Amino acid sequence: MKLFGGKKDLEGIPSTDAAKPGFFDRMKQAVSRTRESLSSKIEGIVALTRTVDESTLENLEAALLTSDLGVQTTTRILDALRDRARRQAIEGGDELRDLLKEQLKAILEAPQQPVIEPESPPKVTFLVGVNGTGKTTSAGKLASWSQAQGRSVLLCAADTFRAAAIEQLEVWAARSGVDMIKTRHGGDPAAVLYDAIAAAKARNIAELIVDTAGRLHTKTGLMDELEKMRRTAARLVPGAPHEVLLVMDATTGQNGLQQARLFTQAAGVTGIVLTKLDGTAKGGIAVAIAQELNLPVRFVGVGEKMTDLLEFSPTDFVDSLLE
Repeated sequence: MKLFGGKKDLEGIPSTDAAKPGFFDRMKQAVSRTRESLSSKIEGIVALTRTVDESTLENLEAALLTSDLGVQTTTRILDALRDRARRQAIEGGDELRDLLKEQLKAILEAPQQPVIEPESPPKVTFLVGVNGTGKTTSAGKLASWSQAQGRSVLLCAADTFRAAAIEQLEVWAARSGVDMIKTRHGGDPAAVLYDAIAAAKARNIAELIVDTAGRLHTKTGLMDELEKMRRTAARLVPGAPHEVLLVMDATTGQNGLQQARLFTQAAGVTGIVLTKLDGTAKGGIAVAIAQELNLPVRFVGVGEKMTDLLEFSPTDFVDSLLE
């Protein structure tokens, strides 16, 4: 076991800005590409609509699909709007937009649930996902976010197989000023997790954030390794891991959903960290995740800075898309 920590400034990690825009403004900026794509189409529909008919709904369907809401989610929304139109006419584009907002918020809010807090520390959070999604970066940002909430944090570098993963997490640990438990490259992830939990208990650390492997260079399957780590955590801390956050790259859109299904089944995923939201016009994938996986989006990555991890709000997200 090795301990790494400190607050020295390191190259490669952007510093935080002194002036921080409000949460809604940051969310609005993050979904700007999706909003430009979706809103321009919806504005065209609204401008031509006095009474909503089937032609209007077909145009709306095309707009939603291009924003990566997916067929299942889009069908649910259109069925609800058609049902409403049969019972009571939808008068004009403004009412259509308001009803669409209600549908999107309802889908996003349905899987939301209180985060489990253990009776005694540490709260153990696993970050899982394939390489390239921003998992290690998200672990560092989440540590900084938790510290900003007044919680003591310890990082665990359990992605021992990817080249430079340990060093990358060391940089984030130093930048955020938290300690980190690590082992040698290629070491046993469950063993370093054991050491990290022991250290967290000894220091009365509130939250242990664990960066797990995205793939393995051994004959052991990735899901088997994650299950071994789950058993180790549960043996040492009742109810652990208390959160298992799957890190997904928003730019992959619908292509990431099958990957997410596999992790959800095997790793006991409780929520999603949706990264690179600022770099795509496929932001509708957040709605598809809630609908198709029945998982809450817990955080969204909106940039490269330490503070560019936002706790997800369904209301702010939808209002940012359809203001």
